[in-house]
Amino acid sequence: MNDLLTNLAKLQALELKEIKEKNAAALIQELRAQIPAQILAHYDRLMARGKKGITAVRNQVCAGCHMRLPTAVIMTLLHEQDIQLCDNCGRYLYLPDGEGAPVAGPAAEPPPAPKPRRKRAAAKTS
Repeated sequence: MNDLLTNLAKLQALELKEIKEKNAAALIQELRAQIPAQILAHYDRLMARGKKGITAVRNQVCAGCHMRLPTAVIMTLLHEQDIQLCDNCGRYLYLPDGEGAPVAGPAAEPPPAPKPRRKRAAAKTS
């Protein structure tokens, strides 16, 4: 699965002219031939709408729509079991090189114990 996502990311970079290659048109055709038709069709629909077709996941957040992703999606990407789509924006997701396991937030500290209440003095009546 990693090769598929790598090819898709490289294709997007070439098509958006983020990287410059001498034989860009030939390389684009070669990459398109290596990507399955269903995946390529979904990617093309996103690109036709003016969206990027594939985006990185950083800190468990889709870089395309900035929505937090479920842990199951992150774990699937980590184990390279399957390709994943963002549930919100529909882009293909990938983990950039160097991204490790999901970072757990800081450990929650227990709330401080409530202070004992003072008893009110009985009102003096004269």
